[in-house]
Amino acid sequence: QVQLVESGGGLVQAGGSLRLSCAASGRTFSNCVLGWFRQAPGKEREFVAAVNSRDGNTYYADSAKGRFTISRDNAKNTVYLQMNSLKPEDTAAYFCAADTRPTGYIGRNAYTWAYDYWGQGTQVTVSS
Repeated sequence: QVQLVESGGGLVQAGGSLRLSCAASGRTFSNCVLGWFRQAPGKEREFVAAVNSRDGNTYYADSAKGRFTISRDNAKNTVYLQMNSLKPEDTAAYFCAADTRPTGYIGRNAYTWAYDYWGQGTQVTVSS
């Protein structure tokens, strides 16, 4: 069993930055893909970024490229999402997720069905 706990959300002005953290317990991250998704009210949950804990390979949604950076610290069992140049349309609840049975093709990790475990989310609000 894996427990994921997100933190770091909050209210920020447009153009500002936030760093989200997701701490995992229950197993190590030695061979997982860890992802970040977000969900705005009334919208589907959408992919943001993913990282392979073993080799550091990353994958981003187009909306995140150039502004967001996903990273992991295996020693701390923590994955991060550094978000810069935030826009009001980035406002959403942000969720981390763990895929404990990765296949080697990180593109599949853009889909919610690829993940076994989910955190409860942290709210990010970007004011204009």
